[in-house]
Amino acid sequence: MTVRLMHTADWQIGKLFGQFEPDQAALLADARFKAVERLAALASEQALDLVLVAGDIFDAQGVADRTIHRLFNALAGFSGRWVMLPGNHDAALSESVWTRAARLHAIPGNVSLCLAPEPLLLEQLGLAILPAPLTQRNTFNDLSEWFAGAETPPGMLRIGLAHGSVQGILAETIDSANPIAAGRAEQAGLDYLALGDWHGTRQVDARTWYSGTPESDRFRANRSGQVLLVELAEPRSLPAVTALGTGRHRWRSEALTLQVPSDIEQALQRIAEFSTDEVVQLSLSGQTDLAGHRCLRQAIGQAEGRVHSLLADLSALRLEPTTDDIDALQADGYLGEVIDELRSQQQGSQAAVARDALALLAGILDERCQKTGSGSNAGSNAESSTGTSTASDANTRAEATAAITPGATL
Repeated sequence: MTVRLMHTADWQIGKLFGQFEPDQAALLADARFKAVERLAALASEQALDLVLVAGDIFDAQGVADRTIHRLFNALAGFSGRWVMLPGNHDAALSESVWTRAARLHAIPGNVSLCLAPEPLLLEQLGLAILPAPLTQRNTFNDLSEWFAGAETPPGMLRIGLAHGSVQGILAETIDSANPIAAGRAEQAGLDYLALGDWHGTRQVDARTWYSGTPESDRFRANRSGQVLLVELAEPRSLPAVTALGTGRHRWRSEALTLQVPSDIEQALQRIAEFSTDEVVQLSLSGQTDLAGHRCLRQAIGQAEGRVHSLLADLSALRLEPTTDDIDALQADGYLGEVIDELRSQQQGSQAAVARDALALLAGILDERCQKTGSGSNAGSNAESSTGTSTASDANTRAEATAAITPGATL
C-alpha cells in the first residue's frame, strides 16, 4: 500500500506584520488563513492519506481565541488525518496555545497533536510517526535523538517529525538553536523526516526535507510558498517527493539607485510593473530633482492602490532641486531670503549642509505647492502684508529656520 501525504510547516497563523500599515497587515494575516484553506482543498482533491504539519502552526502563544477557532475551522476542507507538531513559536509549554485550544474545544477529532516525544501509531495507514515537539522556544539539545531507539511495529513506515535546524546547513558563524543532527533519517531508520523552521523548500538528503511555508511571509528568495507531496511505497524504499506551489503572493524587493534622468524613467517603469498579488519592498537612493521626486511620489501612490502591500523607503533619496525648480517656487519675503542665503552658502565651507537644507526646504515648499495647486501661493503665504501669520505660515517659518540651523530637527 502506497501512502500519500502532504508535508507542510510554518503557517505562522496570527502573525502581525508590524512593518506594514494596519490595513495591509490585516490583509497579509488573512492570507495565511486562506492558504490553510487551500491546503485542505488540495489534500482533498489529491485524495491524500494525511497531512503533516512540522511546527509553527501559530506565530505566538498569545493569539486571540478567535484566531484559534478560525485556524481549526480552516481545516474543514480535508476530512483525513492532520498531524501537528509544536514548533518554537508555539512550543508545548505547560500552559500554551495548545492547552487553550483544548479548553476551547476547538480541536477537531481528525487532528492529532504531538505534544510529547512518543510514537503516534496510525495502524490503518501502516504508519508510525516519531515526533520531536519543542517544549520551550529554544533548546540546544537535539530532541530528535530518541528516534533511533524508538521501537515501532514491524512492517510499519517510520516517519520523523521535527522542527529546528539541521546541523551543517547554516553558516558556521550562526549559533542555531533547536539542532537536528545531520543524517538523522538514516541513523534512526526513518523512511522520511518531515522538517519545519526553514521557510523555504529545501532537500537535506534523500529522506529529509524542509517543506517551507505555504504562503511567503518575508522578502527572501528561498523557494517559499510551497508544500510537499510525499509518496511512500514500502519501508526503506526512497520517498517520491514533489513540490507543489500554493502561495498566492509574491514578495518582491527592489532597490533602485537614481543618478540621471533616465534612471528615474526606468524606476517609474519598474514601479508600474508591480502587480496585484505582489508584496513589494521598494528602496530608492541617489538623487533627483523636484519634478522627478514628484513623479516618483505619484507612481508610488498609484502602486499602493494596486499591489497587495507596499513598503516604500525614500530616506536615502537626496533631493537636488535645480535652479529652475527654485525659481518656480516663487518664494519671497522671509523664505526668499532663506533660499538666497542657502544658495550662496553652497559655494562655501558649509556647502554640503547648505545643499541638504536647501533640498529639504524646497521639498517642503513643493509639497505645499502641490496641496494648494499654485506655486505662487508658497511665497504669498510665507509672510502676509498685514504682518499677521496663519498657523501654516508659522510652521513654514519654523521649518525654514530648522533647515538653516546646524543640528536642528524638524
